Amino acid sequence: MLKNFDDLLDQVKRIDPRKVCVAVAEDRAVMTAVRDAAEMGFINPILVGDEKKIAAVGEEIGFKNYEIVGCSSEEESLVKAVTMVHNREADVLMKGLVNTAVYMRGILNKEYGLRTGRLLSLLAVYQLPQYHKLIYASDSGINVAPDLEQKKVIMTNALEAMKKFGLERPKTAILTANEMLDPKVISTVEAAALTEMAAKGEIPPCIPEGPISFDIAFDKAAAEHKGIQSKIAGDVDLLIFPNIEAGNIMGKSWLHFNQAKWAGIVLGAAAPVILGSRSDTPEIKINSIALACLAAAK
Repeated sequence: MLKNFDDLLDQVKRIDPRKVCVAVAEDRAVMTAVRDAAEMGFINPILVGDEKKIAAVGEEIGFKNYEIVGCSSEEESLVKAVTMVHNREADVLMKGLVNTAVYMRGILNKEYGLRTGRLLSLLAVYQLPQYHKLIYASDSGINVAPDLEQKKVIMTNALEAMKKFGLERPKTAILTANEMLDPKVISTVEAAALTEMAAKGEIPPCIPEGPISFDIAFDKAAAEHKGIQSKIAGDVDLLIFPNIEAGNIMGKSWLHFNQAKWAGIVLGAAAPVILGSRSDTPEIKINSIALACLAAAK
């Protein structure tokens, strides 16, 4: 069980370094995080982009030990970086100084991209001061209103990655507004269906409960008060959200009011993908790199 991001970093340092390919790498914040991850010993960075700009930033931040692939434009840099991961010359793709929409188009390109035929989903990981271990959650960033089959893939993506993090049967809460199955509330119907799929072995091993409300998932006393026999209450590993709004609002409220730390990666592609934002701190970037490296483990 990983209690916090320090545990995560300790775990990733015990595996062989992964090759992380950064598309349009000439960004100070990104290169600083990549430098730190390289100094910690869990990545071998490949920086793709404007060679002179990368070298200048590298000199400014004291970063020297990296492979560089020079390109003359943003488009060329993106194509080259994605192609290298596609050809398994690198294990992880990371976003640099490139627009998110352009970056995603490169990942989904039919010729050189990282398509697998599987739905892409965001796995977010949170460290809250009030909780005793890391919380994994999906999907709060890519799929707006997933249907049942899409939720099945989202859940599968998350569970397969979590197994590589050392969680064999994650306690999984398929969240809805309440724990009662109501035909008028489609999320409760789909949550019940996902729980049944898991019981039949159609989803990777986990201990699923759904429909389940947030308070029942995180408060054993609340479950007992309502007479609910729960195997996960108060000890949840994975949250599956009913839609992007629920996941996005919950995650941002944790960051704003609970001093949470977080990291995130995109799953479902041929290799783990680090999306990231210009506003992400170096700590978020490093933790996301660590997650991606563990998810890329053979």
